[in-house]
Amino acid sequence: MTEPSSDDARTLRRETERVVNEIAQGLRTLDAGAGWFAGLTPTRQQEVLQEVAGYAMQAHMTAADGRAGVARSGVKPTANPSVMICTDPPRYGFASLPAAEHVKAFRVLVSAFAIADTRRRETYCKGACGHAWHNLPAADVSGSSNTAHS
Repeated sequence: MTEPSSDDARTLRRETERVVNEIAQGLRTLDAGAGWFAGLTPTRQQEVLQEVAGYAMQAHMTAADGRAGVARSGVKPTANPSVMICTDPPRYGFASLPAAEHVKAFRVLVSAFAIADTRRRETYCKGACGHAWHNLPAADVSGSSNTAHS
C-alpha cells in the first residue's frame, strides 16, 4: 500500500473543513457528517480527528462548550471522548483513542466545536468576518450535500 500524496492530504483537509463547518452552521446534520466520517479509513479518521481538534483549539473551546457539545452529540456523558472534552482545559487526544471510539469522538468533538465556533461567529466575527469558512453558502440543508466541491 502506498502513502497518500500531499495532494490527497490537502483534499482531505479541505473536505474536513467544509464538512465540519457545514455541521457547525446547520447546513449538514451531525448524523450525515458522522456517516461521512465513518466511511473513512481508520488512518483518515485519525487525521480528521486531529484536524477538528485543531479547529476546536482555534475556536477557544471551553469545558462548558464540551459539556454542551456532549449533550448535543448523542454520545453518553461517560464515554471516553465525552469525558475528555469536558475536562478543564479540554483534552484533545481523540486520534489516540481506539478505532472503535472514533465515530463517538467525531460526534462529540464536532458538536463541541459547533458551540464554540458559533460563539466566535456571534462575537469576534460579527459583522466583519473575513473567514471564508464562516460564510458558507446555504445549500442542501437535508444533510446530504454533495462532497465534490472544488
